[in-house]
Amino acid sequence: MNSVERVKAICKERKIPISKLEKDLGFANGYIGQLKKGSFPDDRLLAIASHLGVTVDYLMNGEETKQAEKFTLTDRDKKDIAKDMEAIRKKLSSKEDGPASFDGEDIEEAEVELVLDSIEMMLKRLKRINKEKYNPNKNKDKK
Repeated sequence: MNSVERVKAICKERKIPISKLEKDLGFANGYIGQLKKGSFPDDRLLAIASHLGVTVDYLMNGEETKQAEKFTLTDRDKKDIAKDMEAIRKKLSSKEDGPASFDGEDIEEAEVELVLDSIEMMLKRLKRINKEKYNPNKNKDKK
């Protein structure tokens, strides 16, 4: 099963119309159905994974990585990420500095949400990576 088929299966299981997923993510109507290769560009795969609450690894190969299973986020981790996300959200929507923009053009609210979703996924991923990297017990299994 490829990533497009996996997304369709998740949507079917959760009773989410593909058209709603496309609209929520700012994709063109029929975009997902038109992907012939069965894979998404990386940025869109990340947005879909975030929106559906699954990992990119799951969408790509149908399996969660061992890292995701082993280093789950605690309530404290989730609160830290939520706090960081709120600060980023405030900065992006600050009326003092004007609306969020890129290359002199205002960014639409839907696009800001996509950016925020991507940032949140990256913060979660980095938190897991750091848990693994700085885990004091990681070398105990090797002895």
